[in-house]
Amino acid sequence: MDIGHFTRRMYIAPDERLKQKTAVREESGRSWSFLDLHEKSNTYANQLLKIGVKKGDSVGILFSNCLEYFALYFAIGKVGAIAVRINFRLTANELEYILNDSKTKVLCFHNEFSEKINPIHEKICTERFICLSNNGKIPSWADDWNVLSNGSTEEVDNVPISINDPVMLMYTSGTTGRPKGALWTHNTTFWFSIIQIMQWGFTGNEIAMTTGPLYHVGAIEDLALPVLLMGGTVIITKSRGFEIERVLKVIEKEKVTDCFLFPFMIYDMLNLPNLSYYQLAYLKTIYTGGDPLMPWAIEKIYRHYPQVGIVQVYGLTEGQPIATSLNSKHSIKKSKTVGTPLPLTEVRVMKEDGSEALPGEVGEIWIKSPGVSEGYWEKPEATAESFCNGWCKTGDLGKFDEDGFLSVAGRKKDMIRSGGENIYAAEIEDVLYRHEAVKDVAVIGIPDKKYIEAVCAVIVLKGDSKILEEELIQYSKQFLASYKTPKKVIFVDDIPRTPSGKVKKFVLRDMYSNCKQEEDFYGV
Repeated sequence: MDIGHFTRRMYIAPDERLKQKTAVREESGRSWSFLDLHEKSNTYANQLLKIGVKKGDSVGILFSNCLEYFALYFAIGKVGAIAVRINFRLTANELEYILNDSKTKVLCFHNEFSEKINPIHEKICTERFICLSNNGKIPSWADDWNVLSNGSTEEVDNVPISINDPVMLMYTSGTTGRPKGALWTHNTTFWFSIIQIMQWGFTGNEIAMTTGPLYHVGAIEDLALPVLLMGGTVIITKSRGFEIERVLKVIEKEKVTDCFLFPFMIYDMLNLPNLSYYQLAYLKTIYTGGDPLMPWAIEKIYRHYPQVGIVQVYGLTEGQPIATSLNSKHSIKKSKTVGTPLPLTEVRVMKEDGSEALPGEVGEIWIKSPGVSEGYWEKPEATAESFCNGWCKTGDLGKFDEDGFLSVAGRKKDMIRSGGENIYAAEIEDVLYRHEAVKDVAVIGIPDKKYIEAVCAVIVLKGDSKILEEELIQYSKQFLASYKTPKKVIFVDDIPRTPSGKVKKFVLRDMYSNCKQEEDFYGV
């Protein structure tokens, strides 16, 4: 079985009306039925085979949110290839690394990203570029989307695919300076959807809205795939330019029943002076995660929207994107926790000596389930470090309380969480160290009233070197996506270290926790 079953299930249903039911719709109103989605994905699959894509080849997707994203993803799975879902916010330098590391054979991209690919298209291993354009502008080195969109709608049935074959690579920021590709199989994808269906009882009557970019598991694997599998409808919002009032209008217009909103989005919503204008009559559940939702926000939602349940979730791309959830009936009493494990999901808290922590004791969070990643793409050492006998060692620190509710106590890995993105300090430090004026650097997260944390670089300059904060920020933007670039640079004489040379980042966080940064640096 392959992930094409997500389109086939409604197509082969005896009730003809299910084929014509809306599967995916953009907030603009453009939509595809289950029949459309099935046939489009078949066409793309047949054309991928025609241009030489074979089982095991990597096919990149560099798209903004659109209907074609879903069809292309399913098509890649139907031919046994591996979808490399790429963050469009990355720089050309970052894209070059990912495309070469993943051995992407064919790259499908929106023409709005042509300028990022143009300087690297001859330096990467990619053999063919296929451009989806809304304005007709196609780079000379790329093929038009017609290469994929014109062909047979018949089912691909001549590719032997095992449920344990790889289907997707999702690159996560690297703890040692380079991103790693978390490898998902067809099996991982199916089981994670089934786990969510078991947890929340999806029936196919849901209209679920995704607010994140589709390169994230939080936008496809969370909610969207299980809802599609059961025959529900998925609403796709724009992938950039988030505006809470626009999103609320979409929720009302589309009669959305389930949606995922990051905490900063919820705070934006609750701070609206005209909040009472939005009735959200059909909305039943708001899912949120990444950071704990403040108790005042939960209470205010319940006052304004008593019919809405708040579900807070915890997980990670490698270790099941939703491993635990705090459902609405516990959302106030257990607001400092991330809830309890989902069905078929085991969570342990492990101490440094290898023993399991008792309730109240802090240790590293380990997760085991059929929704856990297979490991990292061609990174055997990193895989061995993070995966053991089916367990994913998350790098997060946590503890269980006496009632079995998990709370996250901190991060073992040096990670910053900003606006729903995971950012690893080592990747930014690696870039800053390359600047000729920089002698030493430590990157930390500092509080941000909207995005929870912002990236702050603490810098020691060489000798008599002089450089302005804005110059280093602009330098970083050449190599890093906007959300990774420092929003604040602090120049110091030395950086505190332990006797063994490790940076005392806890000291830096305490020293600079009240720093201010320019909000308009954020390119969201």
